[in-house]
Amino acid sequence: MLRAFLVESILDSKMGSVEQQPDNLLVNVLQFLRSSTLFNDLLISAQEEAQKTSLRISELKKGVQNGLGSAGWDRKLRNAIYHFLQSQPKSMTNGILGSPEQLKEPLTYVRKAQLAWEKKILKSLNSMCTELTIPLARRRPEREQKDMMVRWTELGVDGPAFMRGSSGICRGIDLSQIRPVYAPKDFLEVVVSLQNPNCNSCGNVGSFDVPWGLIQVPMKVKTLNELRLQYSDMAITQCQTGVDDLSDIPAELFDNERTKLGRKVLSSKHAPISREFSKKGCPVSMRAELWSQILGVELDQVDHLYYEQLKAYVLQHDLLVDNLLYKDVKLTATNDDQYFVFEDFLYQVLLPFSRDTVVLKHFTQNSATPPKSYIRGKLGVEEFAVTYPPNGVIPFHGFAMYVAPMCYLYDDVVQLYFVFRKMYMHFFFRLHSVSSHPQGIVSLSLLFEHLLQAEEPELFYHLKQVGCQPLKIAFKWLMRAFSGFLASDQVLLLWDRVLAYDSLEILPVLAVAIFSFRKTNLMRVTTFNAAEAVLADLFTLQVLPLLQLALFSK
Repeated sequence: MLRAFLVESILDSKMGSVEQQPDNLLVNVLQFLRSSTLFNDLLISAQEEAQKTSLRISELKKGVQNGLGSAGWDRKLRNAIYHFLQSQPKSMTNGILGSPEQLKEPLTYVRKAQLAWEKKILKSLNSMCTELTIPLARRRPEREQKDMMVRWTELGVDGPAFMRGSSGICRGIDLSQIRPVYAPKDFLEVVVSLQNPNCNSCGNVGSFDVPWGLIQVPMKVKTLNELRLQYSDMAITQCQTGVDDLSDIPAELFDNERTKLGRKVLSSKHAPISREFSKKGCPVSMRAELWSQILGVELDQVDHLYYEQLKAYVLQHDLLVDNLLYKDVKLTATNDDQYFVFEDFLYQVLLPFSRDTVVLKHFTQNSATPPKSYIRGKLGVEEFAVTYPPNGVIPFHGFAMYVAPMCYLYDDVVQLYFVFRKMYMHFFFRLHSVSSHPQGIVSLSLLFEHLLQAEEPELFYHLKQVGCQPLKIAFKWLMRAFSGFLASDQVLLLWDRVLAYDSLEILPVLAVAIFSFRKTNLMRVTTFNAAEAVLADLFTLQVLPLLQLALFSK
């Protein structure tokens, strides 16, 4: 009873940040805290404080609270609550009621489109199994498990042992026969075909009488003025990490001041402060730790054991998805001069990721549903249906590039794994699912077309006239968050802002900026291929000057 009294009094004193929220959210926060390992650690610390002989009974509550505050528990609780609220759908934090399907995706026609897309992906996956006569999953022979365990840190040398045979083949199948289930251009067709059946004419979409773009659904997106307000800390008058042309302050002095401030931010270990600091960019030496703080990644022994368990699952069972990931790494990162050295790291992250059932939690706020398969001989019997792959994510061509840039930040594969998992579950999953969410790929595509049409109408109209819809080029940039298209340091600068502003809307802003920057050459093209060639090489572009140009030059 004393323990309950102590813990309840501590929690009550730390809940100020959510007291204004609906009662059901408060209950959910308390349930989350009680079910976390943090609660048990807090309980032990509270007991230790209560047992101190210097405390009187009349001062017990205050003494325990002060002791825990001095030990940093105030910060830990606030971070835990902050990250919990960040992970919840807005409908939940706003107290909106409805069925689980409606809370995930309120628009029926969008849900139907996503469901049809999922069926198409599964059909493609099953067709590959049938054509190549290989199962979706199989248990590895003991000898193969041992071989793979020995080679775990060098899976990229001559192809992973679990993928190759004596003739360099995959389970008796030529690796060239393993094809990506889908690519960005396939997903673009789904996004473009999205139509609202209750809207005969979408001529009033946004602020344009006749939409020139490919996206025809009536969704509200932000205007340039709203984006300027949102990204005001990136204004041309504000000094930024990652920009060399500082006017009033010497670059060295600015970097030194940012580094000093960054140390204070890191020492505070408070996620909202780290996020606010990162709005002007992360110093290179502090980026890894700042990202971990913003995402709430703080590893302990349990996390290392969990990764080892995922690794054991990889060793025990061979999935068809392993082949897809292996082929994807070979086609993308291994062929990239910036990322080929991280091939081993990518396997050590992506293979365990495919087995991680924690990833399934993101489906509570995703319009998608995890794909399912059936145990052999039980086809169609629902009670024998299992999620496949275990994390519910079927990789597309380019999926590995969500991980590749982060390999520059973390030399510990376990830290890299948990940071990537957080990034995927909070941001990246929205880039390859059909959704009406403001951060979803449909809204981002629409925002790109509206901004480009508003800021560069002449360019947009010219490209449309020569048969080159701008979104057909920009979509793959958006879907991969520009990874693999920009230089790695520029991708990290861009992702700094994604994390800092907790928004993917910076992606279409950059896409518009690139079209504006290459406008002179684009106005001369007469074919789609010519336009694609003009925008083929983005490696030399500097992200921040382009973003500032797009947002604040007019």
